[in-house]
Amino acid sequence: MRVILSVGGGGKGSENFAAVASSRSKVDTFVRTARELVDQFGIDGIDIDWEHPSDSNQGKDYVRLLARLREVLPAPRYVLTTALPAGQWALRNIDLAAAQKHLDMINLMTYDFAGPWESETGHQAKLYGSGVSGDSAVSYVIGQGVSPRKIILGVPVYGRSFLGSNGPGQRYTGNGGEDGVFDYRDLPRPGTQEYHDKNIAAAFCVGADGGFVTYDTPETVKQKAEFVTSSKLGGLFYWHVCSDARGPRSLVETGYNTLHDM
Repeated sequence: MRVILSVGGGGKGSENFAAVASSRSKVDTFVRTARELVDQFGIDGIDIDWEHPSDSNQGKDYVRLLARLREVLPAPRYVLTTALPAGQWALRNIDLAAAQKHLDMINLMTYDFAGPWESETGHQAKLYGSGVSGDSAVSYVIGQGVSPRKIILGVPVYGRSFLGSNGPGQRYTGNGGEDGVFDYRDLPRPGTQEYHDKNIAAAFCVGADGGFVTYDTPETVKQKAEFVTSSKLGGLFYWHVCSDARGPRSLVETGYNTLHDM
């Protein structure tokens, strides 16, 4: 197993990237200390989770940052990856063909398509369907010149809750769980029924303390793993594995078994 350190994240985790990436001296410090951390802890590389370059200038700085990191973390000895959102509104700021030249993998965050920032409910990680989906994100990235083998499809190991609703495309009154989220291992919610929409590879439960809760299940992960294989992508990643269930409902185990035809 290879271990890499992810730098950044959502919200405040990424707020300093723009200032660092726009300064040559700060980039020099960043890449030097990144290599020092890799050597200090004996890990295999770095993941850049800048969420996300907000304009074309930041996109250029992002690519330059990746290029400098690749210089101090040369392949194949070291691994350099990045996490990118699925929406074209964010991806369009980046020259993806240029970025992928410096990267071993792109972790495409094909989830959080719906949440408390939206006025209506929706499936948070559907593979197919109108609007943003896993398929639309993958198609866009490949169309921009990225090798399919470098694309890793993201799977959420949590559900997003919408109270006062029982399906997608509805108004809602609030969000259940902690900040509108339930760990996957706690789903479906007690007393609810679990549903699957095979046409879009999405699952949800309805009722109890969560209202409409949208999440992935072994059935949808199997569909996504089959999509990865047929599209010749690099694999699946999960955010995050600590929330997975054990046994036959494990998302990680289902994905592994499907990808390896077990």
